[in-house]
Amino acid sequence: MFSVGEDVEADALFKRGWTVSAIARHLNRVRKTVRSYLSGERAPGVRRSDASDPLDEFRAYVAARFADDPHLWASALFDEVVTLGYSSSYVSFARQIRQIRQIRQIRLAGLRPHCEACSGVKGRETIEIDHPSGEEIQWDWFERRHAPWGATAYGLLGTLSHSGRTRGVLAESMDQAHLVESMDGVMRRLGGTARNWRTDRLATVIVPGTADVQTSFAPVAKHYGAIVTPCPPRRGNRKGAVECGVKFCCGRWWRTMTATTLADAQLSMDHFWSSTGDARLRPPGRYLDPADLAEEEGRPRWPSVGELADAEVLMALPAVPYPATIEVHRPVDDKASVAFRGNRYSVPPGLGGAELTLRHRLGTGSLEVFSPSGIELVSHRLAPSGAGQMVRTEAHRAALESVVLAQFSTERPW
Repeated sequence: MFSVGEDVEADALFKRGWTVSAIARHLNRVRKTVRSYLSGERAPGVRRSDASDPLDEFRAYVAARFADDPHLWASALFDEVVTLGYSSSYVSFARQIRQIRQIRQIRLAGLRPHCEACSGVKGRETIEIDHPSGEEIQWDWFERRHAPWGATAYGLLGTLSHSGRTRGVLAESMDQAHLVESMDGVMRRLGGTARNWRTDRLATVIVPGTADVQTSFAPVAKHYGAIVTPCPPRRGNRKGAVECGVKFCCGRWWRTMTATTLADAQLSMDHFWSSTGDARLRPPGRYLDPADLAEEEGRPRWPSVGELADAEVLMALPAVPYPATIEVHRPVDDKASVAFRGNRYSVPPGLGGAELTLRHRLGTGSLEVFSPSGIELVSHRLAPSGAGQMVRTEAHRAALESVVLAQFSTERPW
């Protein structure tokens, strides 16, 4: 290994016309070593490791993933290579794939392609806000177009401000009824509700241009016993916990999600937040007195998001969700049925291609189907979401069978 002085001397002698052999004899080094320092392959003061590079066998895979998505998070990619057999730490992995150049040392692999748009991005100033346990839950939507199931994915995240525990629900729309259903789903996944709901100025929650709660949303908050607290205008940092959750979810989960249906994607999201999301560590100084924590290897133990959340006391939820009415529009297929949340429900024959209105009142087990003119056609029992069932009444079955049999004929075709 060259010292810094030897590196400077070798460089100066080479520029004066000395040969590599002469420099090697002068410094009492082998020619291969001198040549590696002159060419920049090695840096002075840095000893070359004899161990094999643990990323070598995954290099092609990592390069291919960055070719697919240059902005893929290193942490998300680390999860993938660990399942493939990568044994080193995340710190080593990030050091090997990063392309940032440091003084006298180039990052090892340089596998991430350069992005000019991202290279100049700088964060704004932030400050920690004290959040008492069980006091606040923050809400925010995220939207992802061209989902694998052929529609736009709308995700509502709820984050407990104190612990950072987050849960999410995927919805078909961001209207008020879907918002209420998604909020109820998030809170039941969290195990309760905080005393305050903090949102940005959602038009379905806050009257645009004011800080007043929408008249139609006030009964929802009363049903769960929560106080709605809107963020002040242009104060995005005030609900920074859920915004970080959105960034974490979109970068770590959505970019690597392989589900092809909304139901499978919801299961994948639930697993992500209950495993990877709850396993995140939190610096103890933000929440607890470091003197009260157990010492491990000379530093306070960092609690995980799950541990902090398990200690939070939340208010109990009502037995049933707020009775908002979900309304969607669905076309009739050639089997005289309409689709709703992974199942199909029968309608009278003869409506093929028509767009019908489906309504479901939260907390009930029924689904009503209405004609384009607003006439109720049928009321079905609601099947479990994603069950793949065909729910058909006996009357619809008999009527459809008669229509199908009437189409058969023994006459010759023209």
